[in-house]
Amino acid sequence: MANGPQMASRPGAKYGVVLKAVTAPTRQRVDNAAARLLPIVTTLMAMIISIQPAPIPGYAAVAPAFTLMAVYHWTIYRPKLLPPLSVFLIGVTQDLLTGTPAGVSAFVMLLARAIVLRLRRHFVNRPFPFVWIGFTMLSGGVMLFLWALYCLLDRTLIDFRGTIFRAVLTISLFPAASFLLGRTQRSLMSTG
Repeated sequence: MANGPQMASRPGAKYGVVLKAVTAPTRQRVDNAAARLLPIVTTLMAMIISIQPAPIPGYAAVAPAFTLMAVYHWTIYRPKLLPPLSVFLIGVTQDLLTGTPAGVSAFVMLLARAIVLRLRRHFVNRPFPFVWIGFTMLSGGVMLFLWALYCLLDRTLIDFRGTIFRAVLTISLFPAASFLLGRTQRSLMSTG
């Protein structure tokens, strides 16, 4: 086998499965103006997709957190291109458009960004399952925090099943969102 020694040293190689990182290395310099705006634009698009109504009863309560997916992705791979001010403004806009208390999404996104930024070294240039596990833990924590916050604000115990369903849906859709964000990142940022 031509790739024998090289393949044997990679994680998962003895099982015939080698999963690569989803995105390009983070050390590239970005000179293209469109590429520099890409994280902000895609996070804004994720926010718009997150708040789109669907003809499903109760969908708003269980809608996937696409904005969180984008913030997570860009904080790992291009944190300087998604500054805290942009995250804050996108979060406040999401709150205003959805009717949730102003600042809740902004606070959650900034907190998520801070946590991921602190742990970023564990995810950069790692196989996708590590990135997904990190998102699973972050998403679970965010959903639990939001559930507790809304229980406090409403002064009642809200049904936890919707929170669990939203977390599972968000975590399940993350690989597709990460793939699309990674492809977009590679195509635009490699031209810069």
